Amino acid sequence: MGFLDKLLNLEGKAYLPPLEDVSDSDIVAIADGEMIDIKEVSDPMFAEEMMGKSLAFRYDKKTILCSPANGELTALFPTGHAYGVTTNEGVELLIHCGVDTVNAKGEGFKLFKKQGDIVKAGDPIVEVDFPRLSDKYDMSTMLILTNDNGKQIDFIDRQPVKRGQSLIK
Repeated sequence: MGFLDKLLNLEGKAYLPPLEDVSDSDIVAIADGEMIDIKEVSDPMFAEEMMGKSLAFRYDKKTILCSPANGELTALFPTGHAYGVTTNEGVELLIHCGVDTVNAKGEGFKLFKKQGDIVKAGDPIVEVDFPRLSDKYDMSTMLILTNDNGKQIDFIDRQPVKRGQSLIK
């Protein structure tokens, strides 16, 4: 840890600039990455969108994954492989990092938040060592709309995305 980190008290924390002007109805990209076809994911549970309308992403380096929306971190697995956010409008989202990564038992994941925390879109949740984990696991990362709370939500078409970019048409 460098002098600047000590001065700014950043030890063990993730710093990313806050996102500006994200409304409570928006869902945003959790990191810079490549959106892929959900059907390419190796697990049928995800590929066939059995848990809800879904997007999938690929990341090629160690990456900090963030909250996709303003709300509450209502689920956070201690292994870091999955977390859920309930938006301020009652929409429920699940982020799942990789397939079968629960078996990594937390190796390659570093948590920055705890379950029950109030989060804003773009807040760091977990750092994932994608290169390390991709040796053993399909590291496709899914964003799943598990409960739309009666709202019409249509996701954008597949494309490269930047952290904080809206994922809603």
